[in-house]
Amino acid sequence: MNSSRPSVLFVCVHNAGRSQMAAAFLTHLAGDRIEVRSAGSAPADTVNPAVAEAMREVGIDISAETPKTLTVEAVRASDVVITMGCGDTCPVFPGKRYLDWRLDDPAGRGVDAVRPIRDAIEKRVRDLIADVTRD
Repeated sequence: MNSSRPSVLFVCVHNAGRSQMAAAFLTHLAGDRIEVRSAGSAPADTVNPAVAEAMREVGIDISAETPKTLTVEAVRASDVVITMGCGDTCPVFPGKRYLDWRLDDPAGRGVDAVRPIRDAIEKRVRDLIADVTRD
């Protein structure tokens, strides 16, 4: 980890629902302890309304900003890289820490189906914060 804030990069290709939720939870729960960035290929107009509603229920607004383009520099500059459904599209560097999350994709589902996914992501994010910020 770097000497300042640890940096976590979420990489989700084709659908940004999971990475949006995870990045939003991490930003909300970690505050200024962790730098959060995201990359993906989903345009802003594909934000799932059910995902946005499920997050508003727990007091978190999801930005409709287009995810950043995945670059080698973004991966290299991050302490932890979380991939979601990327296969081999994410560049790998020796010694860097990668986590692969296998979570259900909320695309096309209503808020009732998204809530359990949201709750699972929140638990994973809380565990990640505890792990990344551990002394």
